[in-house]
Amino acid sequence: MNECIIAACDGASKGNPGPAAWAWVAADAQGSPVRWEAGPLGTATNNVAELTALAELLESTDPAVRVEVRMDSQYAMNAVTKWLPGWKRNGWKTSAGKPVANRELVTRIDALLGEREVVFRHVPAHQVGGDPLNALADQAASEAAVAQRAAGTAHGTADWPVPAPARSTKGPAEGSEAPGGAKGRGATGVNRPGRSTGTIKARFAGRCRCGKPYAAKEPIAKNPIGWGHPECRASSA
Repeated sequence: MNECIIAACDGASKGNPGPAAWAWVAADAQGSPVRWEAGPLGTATNNVAELTALAELLESTDPAVRVEVRMDSQYAMNAVTKWLPGWKRNGWKTSAGKPVANRELVTRIDALLGEREVVFRHVPAHQVGGDPLNALADQAASEAAVAQRAAGTAHGTADWPVPAPARSTKGPAEGSEAPGGAKGRGATGVNRPGRSTGTIKARFAGRCRCGKPYAAKEPIAKNPIGWGHPECRASSA
């Protein structure tokens, strides 16, 4: 039987570094999602979240079954498909002679890959009409980063994450928009000339750090871990 698991994994960091989380979504051979999981990481970088997501996905899938992994992180994909052999030959040093970053995660993934058949596929992030599994993983990681709670089918979570269209959940180094689709204009948005209100209007729906959603065009404000309801920006983390 030529079985195949189609899966996507993603990480999110609200600040890079900041509150972070990982997520993966596994589908059947026809591409219909059947399982997902997301977990918090506390404070971490985007790269740590992306690598952790891949490691968690590999640990959660049958090594005897071929898996297609869809990722939007070129760093994580290149680390395990291009750079890893050279790092090992060089004693875990980069070509510049520096220690490899996130070595523990890379070696963990290397061991999980073993002799199993894994095909990596890069997919664009946060694209309208983009890869649906990646969109699910992206939103699950974003929500887990904000809530800092594990979720998914293994945790009894009944509902699938609802992807927010074409919005970034990455930290400043990887995304040009703030969570919720707000353009990166800083925490002191200006609604009228000369008057700073500290709020801007969300371009897309999203989820606040309090766990409750906000709607597109609703006023939002910058808080310590992202964007959300203005009244939540001064609340404790």
